[in-house]
Amino acid sequence: MEVARRLRKAPGSKTRDEAFRGMIRSIPKGKVATYGQVAAAAGYPLYHRHVAQLLQRSGGTLPWQRVVGAGGEIKLKYEAALEQRMRLEMEGVRFRGKRVDMAEHQHRFRGWEL
Repeated sequence: MEVARRLRKAPGSKTRDEAFRGMIRSIPKGKVATYGQVAAAAGYPLYHRHVAQLLQRSGGTLPWQRVVGAGGEIKLKYEAALEQRMRLEMEGVRFRGKRVDMAEHQHRFRGWEL
C-alpha cells in the first residue's frame, strides 16, 4: 500500500514522460495497447495512471485513442468514449461488445523497444 501511495505522488519526470510518448507513438494504426503495457514497455511498470494523466495533458498531440484499459475497455466517459471508439473503428479496430478485440488488435511491443 505504501508503494502505491508513493507512486501516485511521484514527481513529474521529463525522461519518464518522453519514454511514455515514444511508446504511445510506436503503436501503429489498427492496434491498441493498455495503459499498463505502455508503462511497462517504457520501463515504468505500475505507472499506468501516469500514462493516463500524460494523455489528458497532451492536448491531442499523441494517438491517444490507441491506449485502452485492461482487457480492451475504453475508460473514457460520455462523448470522449464515443470519439475514441469512432477513431478506433476508422482505423479498422473491431470491438466485441464494448471492448476492443484484443486477440486481433493488441500491439506487442518489440523486445528492443523495451
